[in-house]
Amino acid sequence: MKAIVFQGTRDVAPQTVDDAALEDPEDVVVEITSSAICGTDLHMYDGRNGAEPGLVLGHEPLGVIREAGEDVHLVRPGQRVVIPTHLYCGLCFNCARGYSAACLRVRPGGFGAAYGYAGMGPYRGAQADLLRVPFADANCIPLPGEPGDDREDDFVMLADAFVTGWHATELAQVEPASTVAVFGAGAIGLLAAHSALLKGAAEVYVVDHIAARLDKAGEIGATPVDFRAGDPVEQIQELRRSRGLPIGEEKMTGVQAAIDAVGFQARDRADPDRENPLQVVGDVARIVNPTGHVGIAGVYAEKDLRPAPEGHPDGRLTVPWATFFSKGVTIGFGRTNGRRYTARLRDLVVTGRAHPGFVVSHHGTLDEAPGFYDTFDRRAAGIVKAVLNPSPAAA
Repeated sequence: MKAIVFQGTRDVAPQTVDDAALEDPEDVVVEITSSAICGTDLHMYDGRNGAEPGLVLGHEPLGVIREAGEDVHLVRPGQRVVIPTHLYCGLCFNCARGYSAACLRVRPGGFGAAYGYAGMGPYRGAQADLLRVPFADANCIPLPGEPGDDREDDFVMLADAFVTGWHATELAQVEPASTVAVFGAGAIGLLAAHSALLKGAAEVYVVDHIAARLDKAGEIGATPVDFRAGDPVEQIQELRRSRGLPIGEEKMTGVQAAIDAVGFQARDRADPDRENPLQVVGDVARIVNPTGHVGIAGVYAEKDLRPAPEGHPDGRLTVPWATFFSKGVTIGFGRTNGRRYTARLRDLVVTGRAHPGFVVSHHGTLDEAPGFYDTFDRRAAGIVKAVLNPSPAAA
């Protein structure tokens, strides 16, 4: 089969590798119709977190089951399914409580696992013709329709991006009438904004500096904030004052929910060409209101082989804990627990309430993946989210 293989820093290529095959009775093999490229893939592409040459990349798959092991009972060959990024058994202590991203059975010596991700288990990635899916009854979420239909892009966003965006709003405790600031207008940030609006947030601000991404934020009803025009915290505060603060809340010029959808590769506001891993977390601390809530969905890596000057190889950062403490805010971190959200968000897509595919800006074949990685890494050509279509049925 053909797959996208990491060969070295900023070097990926389509290669022929062994076909995915059943290894355990609870496995299925899925023919991939769509597989998205994630910003997390760029951490490996950029040589930041220790990916080894030969790693098959990709963790956002949608496809059709082609083979099933004898102990698979809830899904069947021929069924269209989306597969969550973080695979899980569905039965262990953590999975049973809804913390499937911390499954205790999928990674010997650790917890939690993902497809095609350095340090997250032995599982080959999904930017390929075929994917082996362990614990298939838990990890395959059935979908209606046919490959390549008008919901293909919406459904592939259920593998990771939409679910992570929703998770970010859960971490930040977004509820009806919340005021929300999302830092980062990549796919996760845009889908966090979309999720906040679906939940009934009163005001949603999205901060970035890339015009194509800010335009998408405006298209879904959020307020785009371009940090090239000035301090985004001050811009949001001024926008809130100009719109009129609720009676009794005149001192609450920030927001009740602040979301970091960027992580450790945040850009420095003064010089967007350089990284500053402290930039976004510092701005979040400033914009969140006293008694507010913070959700951190952007990745902070435990290993960074090329840290920015403000970072460290082991991921340590100087965070404004005193500000958070003084304000009495709650902070939620962590990877997405697909078991909690994926089926429910599927139903929002099926009923037409949610349209997460709006973030998809580019489509292509596996052979076009190296060019997409390069363009995405440079945030060029208006790229927001690229989806690879290995199977002709979804092209």
